[in-house]
Formats: sequence, structure tokens, C-alpha cells
Amino acid sequence: MLGVIGGSGFYTFFGSDADDVTVDTPYGAPSAPVTVGAIEGHDVAFLPRHGAKHEFSGAHRAVSGQHVGPAQTRRAAGARAVRGRQPQTRTRPGLHRGARSTGRPHPGRADTYFDSGGIHVDFADPYCPTLRAAVSDLPEVVDGGTMVVIQGPRFSTRAESRWFASAGFSLVNMTGYPEAVLARELEICYAAIALVTDLDAGVSAGEGVRTVDVFAEFERNIGPFKALVRAAIGRVAADRTCTHCLPHTGVALPIELP
Repeated sequence: MLGVIGGSGFYTFFGSDADDVTVDTPYGAPSAPVTVGAIEGHDVAFLPRHGAKHEFSGAHRAVSGQHVGPAQTRRAAGARAVRGRQPQTRTRPGLHRGARSTGRPHPGRADTYFDSGGIHVDFADPYCPTLRAAVSDLPEVVDGGTMVVIQGPRFSTRAESRWFASAGFSLVNMTGYPEAVLARELEICYAAIALVTDLDAGVSAGEGVRTVDVFAEFERNIGPFKALVRAAIGRVAADRTCTHCLPHTGVALPIELP
């Protein structure tokens, strides 16, 4: 089974031919019911990260299961590969609005399922190359880029934006980390597709980020974006042969998983 986590503006994925599945986790109920359907020969589970009507912001991740919950929900539902969808602010003019980017390593904040013990998870390459390959050759997809993750729900200051750009970061996001790490801890292959919505505040051509403009860009692009995700799902092999996210030898997870 494949999993899709929808970000801001991406609250539904199936028509009437999908089933709602109730999933219990040690962290409480997920942000919305998990819907399971078939796409391009794959069983796919979908969860809107912020809730079906954007009830939860990034600041409420502990309550809504913003990070820990979705990853564990995916695994509990049976997903072994997950693709996250994330809105992004760009720090350089070269990435136009509506462009899609497949992410590369990014700094961020620490969260983990392992609250004790000397447990370390390989994270040299945060994103699964097999999942990235499934989307990187599709139209309007820009492969690569470096994502910097900020503590939402606020946007960047101009000084922060200039700092990010000077360090070589190309995208600014609020949820890409720790989600990728948590997926790795649960032995789930993970990749992210970023929908570029605006220029960040510190870019000379930009005027700062406004929520109304970001959501308007979501609305203009959500149809083609869903089509792109469906196309990417169709390019994932039916049999999982990827060795990117191997089981953690000798490590016992603190939660039970299928």
C-alpha cells in the first residue's frame, strides 16, 4: 500500500469509490479519517495533514498528530511507502509559481519515536530515490533543491529569508521535517513533492508572503497537482524492491505496527 499525506489545500484525493478507515494510534486520532482507494493498480491511503477543513495548523501538531501521528497512522494502516505534499515558498526567482520540486536534505527541528536510549537512524539521504524517480521526470517537476524548515504557522522574516538564500536553500517549508525522519524511523520509504506558491520575503523580486495569495495559488494548481500525484503513483513498481529504508537491525520500536 502507498500513502499520500496532503498539505495545505490538499484535503481530498478520491471520489465516492473510497472507504474511510478508522485508525487508532498511541498519539490519539489522526487529523482526519484515513481514506483508502485504488489508483493506477495500487491501494492508496490518503490523510490530509491539517484536517479535512484545515482545522489544525502546524502549531497544533501534538494535538492533531501533525507529525508523529500521520507517520504512525500511515504505518498502522499498512502503508510501506509515503509521499508527502507540501506548499513551499521559494528563496530564488528561478523556481516559478506552480513548479513542483522533489526535495533533498534539509535542516529542521528534532522529533522522534525513540524517547530514550542511544538509538540513531541513518538519514544521509532523507528521501527514497525510488519514489523520487517516479515523479522527477514528469512535466513541470524540478528535481532536487534544498528545503529549510521553519517553525510555523508564521512565514519567514526578510532577514531569515536572505539568510536561507545565502546558505543555498531553495525552498521554505513548515512540515517537511520531522515528518521525513519519523517515516524513516518507522521503516517507511518517503518522498516529498513541493508545490511552489510564492517568492519569500527576502527575495528582491518578492513583496513578502501573504496567506491569501498562498491559498489562491493552491486553488489554481490543486487539480493539476493531484493529477501529477496520481501519475507518480502509477510509476511506482507494484513489488517493493527498494533497499533505501531497510529494517533497523536490533532496534525495537516503542509502538506496535503491522
